[in-house]
Amino acid sequence: LCCECGQFHLLLDNHLYNFQDEVDDELICHICLQPLLQPMDTPCGHTYCFKCLENFMQEYNFCPMDRKKLSFQQCHKSSLLVRNLLDKLIVFCPFKAECQQTMQRCELEAHLQNRCPGFKKYKSDLQRKKNPVSKGKEDPPTKVETNTPKDPEVPSGGSSLVAESSAAAMVSLGTAEPGLVNPAFEETEEGENLPQRTSLVAETTTIEIHREDPEEELGMRIVGGKDTPLGNIVVQEVLQDSVIAADGRIAPGDHILEVNGVNISSVTHSQAVSFLRHPGPVLHLMVLQEKGFSNKTAQQDSTSATNREVIHVTLIKRDRSEPLGIKLIRKTDEAGIFILDLLEGGLAAKNGKLSRNDRVLSINGQDLRQGTPEAAAQIIQTTESRVNFVVLRQPGVQLSDLVEDSSTSNNSSSSSSNGGSPVHHRRRLDQNHYRRKSTYQKGYASHEKTVAIKKEPKESLGITIGGGRDNKNKLPIYVTSVQPIGCLFRDGRIKRGDVLLSINGIDLTHLNYYEAVSALKSNAASHSVVLKALEILSVNSAEPSLDIKEQGFSWSPLWITWLGLPSYLHFCQDIVLSKGNLESWGFSIVGGFEESKGNQPFFIKTIVPGTPAFRDRKLKCGDEIVAVNGVPAIGMSNSELIPMLKEQKNKVTLTVVSWPGSLV
Repeated sequence: LCCECGQFHLLLDNHLYNFQDEVDDELICHICLQPLLQPMDTPCGHTYCFKCLENFMQEYNFCPMDRKKLSFQQCHKSSLLVRNLLDKLIVFCPFKAECQQTMQRCELEAHLQNRCPGFKKYKSDLQRKKNPVSKGKEDPPTKVETNTPKDPEVPSGGSSLVAESSAAAMVSLGTAEPGLVNPAFEETEEGENLPQRTSLVAETTTIEIHREDPEEELGMRIVGGKDTPLGNIVVQEVLQDSVIAADGRIAPGDHILEVNGVNISSVTHSQAVSFLRHPGPVLHLMVLQEKGFSNKTAQQDSTSATNREVIHVTLIKRDRSEPLGIKLIRKTDEAGIFILDLLEGGLAAKNGKLSRNDRVLSINGQDLRQGTPEAAAQIIQTTESRVNFVVLRQPGVQLSDLVEDSSTSNNSSSSSSNGGSPVHHRRRLDQNHYRRKSTYQKGYASHEKTVAIKKEPKESLGITIGGGRDNKNKLPIYVTSVQPIGCLFRDGRIKRGDVLLSINGIDLTHLNYYEAVSALKSNAASHSVVLKALEILSVNSAEPSLDIKEQGFSWSPLWITWLGLPSYLHFCQDIVLSKGNLESWGFSIVGGFEESKGNQPFFIKTIVPGTPAFRDRKLKCGDEIVAVNGVPAIGMSNSELIPMLKEQKNKVTLTVVSWPGSLV
């Protein structure tokens, strides 16, 4: 629950308000269709919410209203008059049962914190759930105290600093992190029998790969990218007898963060494939590898402050949207947020008051001793100018075993499970395909075409094919090459990568590979051939041309192009997972319905070693969840699907579509 607006929403989304009166259309954002929040003006005269415009500009380079060319840097804050008009809009208190007051929008936060009986009751109920009295004993208070002054003095040399936006904050995979389904520790009636606290342990490792032939495939399949909800590039599969398999250090589920010193945690899928396919005898990969859950006691969590120094630093932003140049992360053996790095050349680094491995106790008076990097980034991003840090420093400690999730503000729609139970009266579907209203992948569009050819009876079609429903991924039949001999090369309309739907009226979409070869050969003997095919087109001309870069690679479509297929070509399979009462399912999900992005598929992002999902071996990173226990996931938000998964105590049936990752 947001402490500023009193409603449930994703941490990086706009606040939600219940307005007393209808708001003038001139004060409405035409992206989210809600009254403006932190209004930003464009040079062409339009006004949008700061977050709406920022998210939109990460994908497009034009104004949403008139489509004139635009960059975010050209936009500026609306006038004080407009901001004051918006702040004075009258809203209802969201806790209607206990409080019927109305107030100006700008007064709601203070009302919730100081006067609202409903919010006070909610906080006390939440505190009781978080700190249940077990066997008559209460949890000992933490020994580290912040006692943060409201406005600490700016230390000497405190020049104007810039903050890194939430996109640069690296987020933990700990149990409190949004997206982790049914973590190992949950508050239940039997809570006293469970571990007091668990962490998801992960390590970053640099791996040097040597190959005798610089052009040789690495031999792994990857999924993800900033243009998908997965965000990071994730290893889906390691092929047998490959360079990667022989090395033995990279496994499915590893997140690839850097390739030869180049950060690929925020590049598109196609760009990441290009980096990984780049030839060379030596390849340096930085990967994030998950090790599973580890327990730690409350005594470990309440570490002594001996030999530690509490430091107050105030950084002054020139503008709300300016970054600080700080990367935040969580450690596996200690609660809280730590500074991983100060970006070289950033104003935080130039100031020199903050250091690597500083533990952030609070920002602007908000206690972050048990917080997440994402929460810290949100506070920094929404602060107008002064960012007051209180940090704990212990000299000589190095950042070692770090935990990181690559969730960033522009791609992951992970969500916690505090949105209530899902709607259980949704109609169950027994059919093999779960319909989507449209294809998800914005970067690719599918186009059906019919190709009629007159030919000599003995003339070959001149194509090779791949896929087939006997393939382990149950793929449709697709063209792997068009040979320079044959009628299809001469005609020019059938291209490599086209999905073949039918030949002379014979449906190819449900055939296995050998059945499809037989159907194509038998129909090629006639004087005329009519082929129906689906062409998948990239709508982003800025993406690299992978055809040029894949010499020596066995050709197959990129993982991201499969996401552009219509749902009638999906082959769904059921995966049944079973677990004990105290276990986690062991996977995290991203995606789902969002107001700003509409319906997005749910993807498996993480599979944790040692858990039921890991032991079952059928579920893979990048798999799309289309139903849970027969209930379709389409149209659900993250906060609807996660409670549904958590409610399944010992057994769950996931209906998934699995596409092969891109081969590198």
